Amino acid sequence: MPVLRILHLVGSAHNNFYCDLSRLYAQDCLAATTDRSHYDFQIAYITPDRQWRFPPSLRYEDIADTKPITLADAIQFLTAQNIDIMLPQMFCIPGMTEYRALFDLLKIPYIGNTPDIMAITAHKARTKAIVEAAGVKVPHGELLRQGDTPTITPPAIVKPVSSDNSLGMTLVKEATDYDAALKQAFEYSDEVIVEEFIELGREVRCGIIVKDGELVGLPLEEYLLDSHSQPIRRHADKLQQTDDGNLSFAAKDNKKSWIVDPNDSMTPKVQQVAKKCHQALGCRHYSLFDFRIDPKGQPWFLEAGLYCSFAPKSVISSMAKAVGIPLDELLIMAINETLGNNQKALQN
Repeated sequence: MPVLRILHLVGSAHNNFYCDLSRLYAQDCLAATTDRSHYDFQIAYITPDRQWRFPPSLRYEDIADTKPITLADAIQFLTAQNIDIMLPQMFCIPGMTEYRALFDLLKIPYIGNTPDIMAITAHKARTKAIVEAAGVKVPHGELLRQGDTPTITPPAIVKPVSSDNSLGMTLVKEATDYDAALKQAFEYSDEVIVEEFIELGREVRCGIIVKDGELVGLPLEEYLLDSHSQPIRRHADKLQQTDDGNLSFAAKDNKKSWIVDPNDSMTPKVQQVAKKCHQALGCRHYSLFDFRIDPKGQPWFLEAGLYCSFAPKSVISSMAKAVGIPLDELLIMAINETLGNNQKALQN
């Protein structure tokens, strides 16, 4: 079986938070996919000053000991490495767009969605418009800029148009709360979405993977919410900082979130809507979508999060594991979809 040279693209060109988030997932992926009969891994690590490093591991010491180089030097280095495939691990907007586009120019294939799709889904309002045009239900909303006044009667959700992990998001219950909510949201983006609040029935995530060109719906992930005490997910429910300053997963303990039984009656209904979203947005390899299910059982699209780090705690990895697809098989599936009939594609 051929050994693939896989480059993990890690770090952030934006800030240290996204650097740490990227390192957290990529480190888990590297630890879990260590079969050297399949893979020869290399790491490219980007820092907010846009310098590149090629460390032997993602330990802080190894990163610090590796000499930073410029983009021009990094391109020269990369083109000499015979990289077969790149695995994107960057979650900042430049990482999802500019850096993926660079690999298109270098003609190095990569797993996951293309820069144009990532740019669209990083903008929540544009994503909603596209899936709504495909017949998917979305909460009524409006896109505001500095100085605009909301017209939606509370309760309403206020959130930055381009932030993740619920940063800057607020549930506004009274119109007098709008000013504070908008001020907070505008700290993260120059555009803000205000949208009607969908009453809580359930909140779930649905993953789609592509196998042999066919869309496969995965089991849902459900979040622990309560219509009175916790009607929405907050930033602290997703990520938290440990005593040593590192980031850790807050929602991966089977208490705040869990994989729904595939036989749950809502599963096929949400999967069908998720496949519509996948096709409408032009996704490839995999996709991931958040839905609010109202008390009547109607799914409402919230947003897309087109990430999979192929770490054990990645949402798509957890969903796949629940239906008997182990991480190594999931990665091989994605590699084969990426490389197609390339002679280095792997066998399941």
